[in-house]
Amino acid sequence: MIDVSKISHIFFDLDHTLWDFDKNSALAFERVFDRYNISISISEFLKIYEPINFDYWKLYREEKVNKLNLRRGRLKDSFKPFGLHFSENQLDVLADLYIEELPKDNHLFPNTNVLLLYLSKKYILHIITNGFKEVQHKKIYNSGIHNYFSSIITSEDAGVKKPNPLIFNMALQMNSINANQAIMIGDSFEADILGAEAVGMQTIFFNYRKEITSSQNLQVSKLLDIKKYL
Repeated sequence: MIDVSKISHIFFDLDHTLWDFDKNSALAFERVFDRYNISISISEFLKIYEPINFDYWKLYREEKVNKLNLRRGRLKDSFKPFGLHFSENQLDVLADLYIEELPKDNHLFPNTNVLLLYLSKKYILHIITNGFKEVQHKKIYNSGIHNYFSSIITSEDAGVKKPNPLIFNMALQMNSINANQAIMIGDSFEADILGAEAVGMQTIFFNYRKEITSSQNLQVSKLLDIKKYL
């Protein structure tokens, strides 16, 4: 159980925690495919793409691929089972258009605004995200939640990615707070939960995928359940 007696700041992850990445991503791909006449089923493509994208982001967090190779690789590997092959230049064009389209749809998880309004009356809210800086700020602004947050820290700002302790320490230092005054809420057990706990922050695991973990960490499967604890 968390101890809220000293908590004054809440840090959120963005993608897959507040911002419904999968839904918005599917809509972005629909427009990309339509523009370039890629005639494969979006639903079938996403079944391939989503786990590949997840794996590439893990490699990106671990500094095993860079931003360019993440963007190219996840598309190249996802198109391969459909017998589609593109040059690096073509992949870059598709990747750039996808990134351009991604923040145009801004579906949030159910009750995101209800939760943020409730918490903002009691705590100072922030975001720590591994997403690309130029896209994440657009997502936050376009979805209408920017006014809730006092600071937004991206991995590109910090020069490292969650779960690296440096990004959490940077977030704490720039807000002049100690770790015991803060709690981290996110959907990635490795990046958000273990990363935050390593610097002494308390955590709530947004386990909407209902992953099985051996941890005794506090976890919720619906955002609004967070109100029970904060």
